[in-house]
Amino acid sequence: MKLLRAFIAAGSLLLAGACANRPGGGVPLATGADSLAYVIGMNVGLNLQRMDSTIRVEALCAGIRDVLQERTLLTMDEARTYYLGYMTYEKPERARAYEERFLEDIRRSNRSYARTRSGLTYTVETIGDEEFTPASLRDTVSVRYVVRTTDGRELYSSYERGDTLRSPLGDLPDGMQESLRLIGRGGRIEAWMPSSIAYGAEGDAGLGVGPNATLFFEMELVDVTKYASRRPGRR
Repeated sequence: MKLLRAFIAAGSLLLAGACANRPGGGVPLATGADSLAYVIGMNVGLNLQRMDSTIRVEALCAGIRDVLQERTLLTMDEARTYYLGYMTYEKPERARAYEERFLEDIRRSNRSYARTRSGLTYTVETIGDEEFTPASLRDTVSVRYVVRTTDGRELYSSYERGDTLRSPLGDLPDGMQESLRLIGRGGRIEAWMPSSIAYGAEGDAGLGVGPNATLFFEMELVDVTKYASRRPGRR
């Protein structure tokens, strides 16, 4: 709710026409104070866009005006309850519904793709050596991979960095675990992953993955070391 109040406070600086339809809202940037207010308004708009790009500007402006004129349609308690409910339930449900349609459209439009119960939507490019397919979460895998967003923006590439990820299978996101179990050593797979089996509601700031992000992975299973072969005393 602090975030909501911050939007209202910043938005109040722009009431003198800032919510009009034309660029700038008819407010000239004649002074430093005008420019500062406009920049704050841009920041508010960017934050709102990240929250929900479908927000109705007219209703937003009406809320700001009503607060200043002390004639709001909702009490602050009612607003808080609605806001928390929207952010906790309605928005994630909308994201999941959109994600489901997106992944199903990919499967239908690409006959080479299959889907699993988790929502993983994949195509195996190269099966690889099936004698060396990771099965146990303790198996160690060496993987080269590329991660992209739904609009094709590259977030990470092992190939560009010249490195190879070596990790126990169980330490990887669920979607990577599931994908790598479908191929053997030397295999390649392309997979669309719903956020629930990728980086979830929190995302991954280090990779630049936003909350509830659907991602595209290209993975190459370079090597597999079976856990059983590494146990002490094993011959």
